[in-house]
Amino acid sequence: MTIIRISVLFFCLGFFIQTVALAQDSTRTVTAEAGDGIFSILRRNGLNPAEYLNPFIELNRESLGDDFGLTVGAKYQLPKLKTMGKKVRAVSYPIFGKENEVVDSLSNQLRGAVYYLIAGHGGPDPGAITKYRDMLVAEDEYAYDITLRLAKELISHGAEVHLIIKDENDGIRDDRILDMDTDETAMGETIPLNQLARLKQRTDQVNELYLQKRGKYQRLLVTHVDSRAKGTNIDVFFYHHEKSKNGKRLAESIHETFKKKYKRFQPNRKYTGTFSERSNLYLVKNTYPAMVYIEVGNIKNQKDQKRIFDPENRQALAKWISEGLLLDFKTRNSSN
Repeated sequence: MTIIRISVLFFCLGFFIQTVALAQDSTRTVTAEAGDGIFSILRRNGLNPAEYLNPFIELNRESLGDDFGLTVGAKYQLPKLKTMGKKVRAVSYPIFGKENEVVDSLSNQLRGAVYYLIAGHGGPDPGAITKYRDMLVAEDEYAYDITLRLAKELISHGAEVHLIIKDENDGIRDDRILDMDTDETAMGETIPLNQLARLKQRTDQVNELYLQKRGKYQRLLVTHVDSRAKGTNIDVFFYHHEKSKNGKRLAESIHETFKKKYKRFQPNRKYTGTFSERSNLYLVKNTYPAMVYIEVGNIKNQKDQKRIFDPENRQALAKWISEGLLLDFKTRNSSN
């Protein structure tokens, strides 16, 4: 009787192991369908894009097209599910939206760092406007989405993050067309219609916080989407204050990260983005923290629109910027 029980046990166990192995094999690759992007493939297979986007790109970088595009009918590897190890602390931030509000603590690499994030324009000022698939799209919505994604990345590594421009009901959005609205605020305050007043408002808010936290490592990032002629294709580029050594080093750290990422993921395409001085911009000239002013692409150019409108590319932009910030923080000197 004992022998029978043991035999049955081993039979069941063997069946279970075989079933699990088959299940793992069946989810190892996936075939791209019409309209698929990396986000939709990951979601369809129960993987959170915020967590598995980069592993997916790492696995499939040789099979991905420009701007990480997928080919219909092609097979792609799926990242393995992360095993349960030590408990990960998670905190809820409703500003990121219902699907993204929980932020896992991935590391403490940015503990002690303070970041001020400004998404360009907002409120009564939509920034650059263009048509995409017969619909109007505005710069401020995409700058804000990238900024939210960046904020989440930084928080996950232990940073203190202050969003200067906020939209309480947008959150991180995984759509190509982001609806336009005018309800953004500057830390809860109504954004003025006058351009100079708008810039002064957000500058004063950053500077006030900076003075309260004097002595800490503090950095400011301002994100914009450029607007040029439709035929002008540009890469992500960065500005810093001409007299700020820390601002220059910050811009250089992010720029160097982008160069390495392009070399790795798009080896046949030269990265032409630059970092340079531009102290005539109001925010560059008047804010106290070392800062970088980022232009992520030309909203009117068809190639740049892939970078701006595809949610997986907006996530990649945020991830790469955050890695540049990690590099800067790790290699900082004693001067803050």
